[in-house]
Formats: sequence, C-alpha cells, structure tokens
Amino acid sequence: MIKIGNIILPDFPLLLAPMEDVSDPPFRRLCKMHGADMMYSEFISSEGLIRDAIKSRMKLDIFDYERPVGIQIFGGDEEAMALSSKIVSTVNPDLIDINFGCPVKKVVCKGAGAGVLKDVDLMIRLTQAVIDSTHLPVTVKTRLGWDDNSINIDEVAERLQDIGVAALSIHARTRAQMYKGHSDWSHIARVKNNPRITMPIFGNGDIDSPEKALQYRNEYGIDGIMIGRAAIGYPWIFDEIKHYFKTGEHLPKPTIIDRVEAVRNHLTWAMEWKGERLGIVETRPHYTNYFKGIHSFKTHKQQLVTLDRPEELFAALNEIEEAYAGYEVI
Repeated sequence: MIKIGNIILPDFPLLLAPMEDVSDPPFRRLCKMHGADMMYSEFISSEGLIRDAIKSRMKLDIFDYERPVGIQIFGGDEEAMALSSKIVSTVNPDLIDINFGCPVKKVVCKGAGAGVLKDVDLMIRLTQAVIDSTHLPVTVKTRLGWDDNSINIDEVAERLQDIGVAALSIHARTRAQMYKGHSDWSHIARVKNNPRITMPIFGNGDIDSPEKALQYRNEYGIDGIMIGRAAIGYPWIFDEIKHYFKTGEHLPKPTIIDRVEAVRNHLTWAMEWKGERLGIVETRPHYTNYFKGIHSFKTHKQQLVTLDRPEELFAALNEIEEAYAGYEVI
C-alpha cells in the first residue's frame, strides 16, 4: 500500500491530475465512479484565495464521496502561499498539493507554476511556507526542469523530501516542451531509484491506454500513475487500466448508452453545483470528448452546445441514444 501522511492508497494507485476547467466536482465524481483512487481540485491561485475571488473559493468545494482528494494551490509569494494554505486547511481536504508544473505563460510570468523551476531555492521556501502553515500532508506536482539544458528534478526531489513533502508527482516534460514532444520517463525512474528517496513518486505524461500504463509501471518502477488529458471525456480509462492489470484483457468500450449516461450525470451535477445557467455553459466544452470518434455527430454536437434549457438538452441526449442504438464505438 502507498501512504501519504495518514492516507492509505492501494498498491499502484491511479490519480486524476488537477486540470484547469476540467477537474471540478462533477468531473471528479465521474472519475471516482470509474476507478480513480485519488483526485485533486483544479489549481487555485493563492492570491485569488486571499482576495476572496469567487471562482477561487468555489474550487475549494469538496465532497465526502470523492475522498481522498487534495486541493492544489499555486503562487510565487511565500506569505500568500502560507495564508492560502491556512484557508485551504479550513475545508479539510485530505492533502494540499503545490503546483510547480503549470507551463502556461500567465502563470509562469508571475513566478509561479513551472516558473519556479528556475529557482529551486524559492521553490523550497514556498513549499516550507505551506508545510509550516497546515496540519495536512503536503505534496508537490512539478516537471523535469525548465528546459533540456536545466533538468533539475533530482535535486528538486531530494530537497523537497528533506523539508517534509509527502509525495511527488512528476510530469515527464520540461516547461519548454509545454504539452508537446516526447515525455521522458527515464528521469522519473532515476528519481524513484535514488536510494535517498522514500516518498511515493507518481509519473505523469502520455498515459492514454492500459497497455502503456502497464508498460510504464513495469519499465519505470514508479509508485503510481497520474492521468490527465486521457481522462477528459473518458473517465472509464481508470477502470480499463485496472482491469487490464488484473487480467491482461480489455474491458468492452463504453457504449453510446454509457456515454450518454455519463453526460447526463455530468450536466446534472454541474447544474446542481454551479447553478443551471453556468452548469449548462461550462459543460459544453466536454461534449466533443465524450462523443469522440462517433460518425456523423456534427448535428447532434451543434444542438448540445447551443441549447439553453435542461429539458431540451436531456431530450437531445435521448435522441442521440436512439439514433445510435447498437452503434459500436471503436
């Protein structure tokens, strides 16, 4: 079993990555239903929390059925990170995660996210500020380094562990790569095989099939896998990987009925959590992913992203179910 503070995870857990505008409570609930062992909130700006920004505060919402769940924060100021960790602790997540990996320019330009990879001393100070301000386990998600010429994940892992970080998730790309190019998990394996490292090491990047998950588990020896983009519109990937690990066989692909049910749930839970109007609007970007690869779907998709009333949307989903009855999704 894998331990993070008092959290007990199964052998080789599958984690849902924190993703902006994706990893909200409705989506997390679907992933939990389909086998995710631990999940994280969307990343939250420490400055936004302190300003009492409504969107940042909403991201603190967690529910007992999704535990264990972590709340992820980011920022480049020690005082703000310390204060935001105190705010986060009041809603009682199972852990606090710090984002030192987001490569987006608007985050990096503030000296946060992957921008901190250029200053490991600052990374340590920011992390220490969070650890000192909470009773919760603190974990970190980061990247290999700023670019190919400054890969510093070995130093980062040792120094984070030395100050009390409870687990480390590593995206196997540099900041310069963004989300493109080849992810190099050999660096993650080297960290995991470092005799000084005792905290759990989770790998992230390019896991999009049960076969690849098994290959990477066996080849790189990590403690678990964090899955991000492959789960968007496809929460079934967690169950599929677990089944493949146990049996060497593939689960049947989710049917149209399965996909429509997932969308109904996602939409319903989004409206319950965000309110009807916002729930409808913010679910729209997900439809393409839920119905990816389905032939001649353009007209149905156009309906889903333009209809404004719940009863119309549910009627459109019923029509999709009927129109594609017996359709085999490849």
